[in-house]
Amino acid sequence: MAIEEENNIIEVTDDDGSVIKCELYDIIEFEEKQYALLVEVNAEESDEEPELVLMRLIENGDSDEVFFETIEDDEEFEKVQAYIESLPEEDAEEEE
Repeated sequence: MAIEEENNIIEVTDDDGSVIKCELYDIIEFEEKQYALLVEVNAEESDEEPELVLMRLIENGDSDEVFFETIEDDEEFEKVQAYIESLPEEDAEEEE
């Protein structure tokens, strides 16, 4: 998965080569790791709910670069998803 960052818009390229434009919504810390919540940005007006993308956030301490990584482990993904869903709505809004 390739990711490019430009003006708070992050382009996520999936294995099929499709590009999904997302905006960084929040960063969550869980079990000493950081995770990014990305919200799909619809280029066209649409009645569809935007897709939420959950990725692991990796910081390279040597160069201060930040990378987003797909969570391959289903168990890890489900634990993080359950944690996020258990957070009160107002906490998520305050962290923005």
